[in-house]
Amino acid sequence: MRLTTKGRFAVTAMIDVALHGAKAPVTLAAISERQKISLSYLEQLFGKLRRHGLVESVRGPGGGYNLGRAPELIAVADIIVAVDEPIDATQCGGRENCLDDHRCLTHELWAGLNAHIFIYLRSITLLELVRQQGPRNGDVAVLRDQRHLVMGDRSPEPATAV
Repeated sequence: MRLTTKGRFAVTAMIDVALHGAKAPVTLAAISERQKISLSYLEQLFGKLRRHGLVESVRGPGGGYNLGRAPELIAVADIIVAVDEPIDATQCGGRENCLDDHRCLTHELWAGLNAHIFIYLRSITLLELVRQQGPRNGDVAVLRDQRHLVMGDRSPEPATAV
């Protein structure tokens, strides 16, 4: 799958707007500073996000961007599609001309993966991503090794991360 910085930055910027836009519109300069994303790149992304109704612009002093709809109504897939980010693991871009203008042997495998990825990204909302941020006070998070689920072992070892 090819998810480039365009999709990643768009999702990150939308989380930033959701986190910081409750009291006043969020400026692209503030997002740029907090998230270390180029201001000119944000301008391009927010033009696309605005055209898709995911953000609204506020002009004038104190202007910036607000969410275009409630965060529980914005799916990650909406954001990625709005910035023209392809969610495609096929080699041919879905055209079925992977191998000498014919469908390759693994086309259905990668097309199926695309469908699963899109369903997953459609199921995650901006509100869920905001809630995952939780309090940012340096608390220690307990991470669990999920490899045991694949291997059939039922005894995960917790790991501590800062």
